[in-house]
Amino acid sequence: MLPINLMIELGIVSVVLMATRFAAFGRKLAAATLILLALAAFSPLGNLLLYPLESRFPPWDPSRGAPDGIIVLGGSIDTDLSAAHRTPVVAHAADRLFAPAELARRYPNTRIVFTGGTANLVSTDSREADYSAPILENLGIAKQRLILERDSRNTYENAIFTKQLVSPKAGERWLLVTSAFHMPRSMGIFRKAGFDVEAYPVDWRMGGRDDLFSFTNVGTDGLGRTEVAVREWIGLVAYRLMGRTGELLPGPAKD
Repeated sequence: MLPINLMIELGIVSVVLMATRFAAFGRKLAAATLILLALAAFSPLGNLLLYPLESRFPPWDPSRGAPDGIIVLGGSIDTDLSAAHRTPVVAHAADRLFAPAELARRYPNTRIVFTGGTANLVSTDSREADYSAPILENLGIAKQRLILERDSRNTYENAIFTKQLVSPKAGERWLLVTSAFHMPRSMGIFRKAGFDVEAYPVDWRMGGRDDLFSFTNVGTDGLGRTEVAVREWIGLVAYRLMGRTGELLPGPAKD
């Protein structure tokens, strides 16, 4: 159902239909697929889908004082490439690694937890936490401050396993660091797991409301934003149906 996959599938179907008695329908399907591709690549479609996700949680307010802990969700490291080259390979969402380094300097007594194993369907020995730890250490976080959770395969397991690992106490304040578009689903999952966290969004993919109706002349940029947004909306719907979140689009807690 992801945009690029779907359009390739529709394109193949249209070509096959053109060789049959349904050629007229095949031509119409090919034209519709091309229009859909253009919309996903160049129109504001990706921005319109991303904005409700990225704007759901505001930047974290430091005025309440130092947090007790910081949880960093995986998703930056390509474990297969890292294993192949025997060095950490940051594929995307590097802000998820930069932000905790800055927070660690600002709050020297705060615990830092990195949670991320492997998302591969076939389990391997390559775990994201193992490759992320050296990066965080090189960014200035002392090794003894790092707590690694290396068994989780998805955001749901990030929440469950991290809660078991750190056993948060009543009254403690924990920050959750992840991409802004991923924050609503992540917050909903952690809440459902009984782990009260505060959102610390990073890795924005668009500037804000002013970009809502912006067109792009670089098709891969538009396709990338559309792909990220559709994937996340599918995740929100799936996790809500599975009961892993309490709302379709979790937002800031009401005071």
